[in-house]
Amino acid sequence: MMDWINNLSEPTQFVLFSSLKILGVFSILMFIVAYSVWVERKVAAAIQGRIGPNRAGIFGLLQPAADAVKAFLKEDFTPAHVRKVWYWLAPAVVMIPALLTSAVIPFGSRIGEQRMVIADLNVGVLYTFGIVSLGVYGIVLAGYAANSKYPFLGGIRSSAQMISYEIAMGMSVIPLFLWVGELNLSQIIGTQVGFVAWLPEALGKVRPPNWLVFQSPMLALSFFIFLAAAFAETNRLPFDMPEAEQELAGGYNVEYSSMKFAMFFMAEYANMVAASAMMVTLFFGGWTLPWFGLDQPATTIIGGLLHIGIFVGKMLCFVFLIIWVRWMWPRFRYDQLMDLGWRRFLPLALANIVVTALWLWLRA
Repeated sequence: MMDWINNLSEPTQFVLFSSLKILGVFSILMFIVAYSVWVERKVAAAIQGRIGPNRAGIFGLLQPAADAVKAFLKEDFTPAHVRKVWYWLAPAVVMIPALLTSAVIPFGSRIGEQRMVIADLNVGVLYTFGIVSLGVYGIVLAGYAANSKYPFLGGIRSSAQMISYEIAMGMSVIPLFLWVGELNLSQIIGTQVGFVAWLPEALGKVRPPNWLVFQSPMLALSFFIFLAAAFAETNRLPFDMPEAEQELAGGYNVEYSSMKFAMFFMAEYANMVAASAMMVTLFFGGWTLPWFGLDQPATTIIGGLLHIGIFVGKMLCFVFLIIWVRWMWPRFRYDQLMDLGWRRFLPLALANIVVTALWLWLRA
């Protein structure tokens, strides 16, 4: 098998391995998206003293498959009053950026000679922020295309919210780039191997890992700003103003049904996964786990798979956190949401940049 692959030309090998990585990432992403819905329903049920899905399969594990079949079989109805071109385009505009973000995430070190990243860009973070910012256009289009007041209000809310918190999110990672001196996500993970240097080496594995969130208070603050902005960017409580069922009856997706309706929710959960993957990559060491010596690029297939498992495990912890917060925190009022973004997070992020730059200058 390996001889057959080695006999292929380099462009053919590149296309083959890239296709396999794309297929693998897409399959795992869709699986996580489907079962994130199941986890969310189970967590909500546990918090509210209910059982949750328990009919389709053992413990309701086949509920995502049942939901998918239902979405496919439901009538794909297009209301007569909508703006049809934009109405059909909006779900795709929301879904595609959520998938494209995963292209630059290093979800493992390597298997054999293949790096476990689809596109190892030197400006991976800039690509991520550029792609993520496109998702809001789909929500605005959905609100405009519905030609109805509640969806339109949801779209307007979403555009204001995204603009407000994208600035804070972008500013929050600048101290990290100043600290590391890299925009390549794989290189950023490479700076997080081993244990922190500000504790004595005699403590050994008792020390925290050298993940950026533990390297300085400035980077810890960057993480918390990024985490809060990620909730806003994914329209999750306490920042779900574009949907706000009690006020807007669902907001921008009121007029949608069948698979177009499902695509909005698939995009939301895919964005949750992408945001979690970015937090793991930037602040929590990616696939590294120094306590077990798993912080160097893998030399075997088993080691490469272990690194992928470590990355996915960390990512799922953040997905669970985002789900848990939805059922524990109340929604902000709209004026509180804007106040938090413009008068709290943005000045704090700017101050963090200045303090980090001064600290690095004085330390140089």
